[in-house]
Amino acid sequence: MPCFSITQSKNSCHRFTFARAGLRSAITDLKDGATTMHCWVPQSPNPSKPNLLLIHGFGVNAMWQFVDLLRHVTPHYNVYVPDLVFFGDSYTTRPDRSEWFQAECVMQAMEAHSVRRLSLVGLSYGGFVGYSLAAMYKEAVERVVICCAAVCLEEKDLWEGAFGISDLDEAAGILTPQTPEKLKELVRYTFFKPPPVGLLPSCLLMDFIQAMYSEFVQEKKELIHAIPKNRKLSDLPKIPQPTLIVWGEHDQVFPVEFAHKLKRSVF
Repeated sequence: MPCFSITQSKNSCHRFTFARAGLRSAITDLKDGATTMHCWVPQSPNPSKPNLLLIHGFGVNAMWQFVDLLRHVTPHYNVYVPDLVFFGDSYTTRPDRSEWFQAECVMQAMEAHSVRRLSLVGLSYGGFVGYSLAAMYKEAVERVVICCAAVCLEEKDLWEGAFGISDLDEAAGILTPQTPEKLKELVRYTFFKPPPVGLLPSCLLMDFIQAMYSEFVQEKKELIHAIPKNRKLSDLPKIPQPTLIVWGEHDQVFPVEFAHKLKRSVF
């Protein structure tokens, strides 16, 4: 008989919050014989409101990343919150691991819900996907917010020590933790003022890992490896949309210098 899971209980609370905010869970078959996308969508879209797409980063699922933002945006927008491929209930058997493929899948899901125009917020890895969306679908994307996403990074930045962790295998192991110690390392790496997870018993940390990090581990590592592969700033297309760049001054994953580089190089 399965034990009670605190993390799954919190998941249920977040689902209730999303539903109370006027959203419903929806699964879309992309009709390619390989890919399904999950997305939280408005129960009753208001045609007088603009559409806002919230794209999550690596880590916990989209609900956990955006639950505190919902009450601020749902009064003003039709809000859409997808799970990227290999997160939540989104999945593909196709081999493509690029953010461009993720962007294509997100847009197809939006089109399936009759969304033709939207603004977007991309958080960390979601910022890579959001930037790709803006570049690929210039007529559909109206405004862009990039949060802590070093889309201007180059493969050589890893070799030149621009990041605290330059070994991709090590970074992938931290971002997809499978042990309590790795989860503690992830928290130390991603928080400027980390919560005291070290004081929690290992059984609670394992409960969190089982709920959040036990599925598609290899595929997520492949997503991480795909980000810098053959990446050159000269290949990055400029986007025409009004864009806001938001960054953490003490970001350890993507140092704030990349925010200034992004502004100088692309906009």
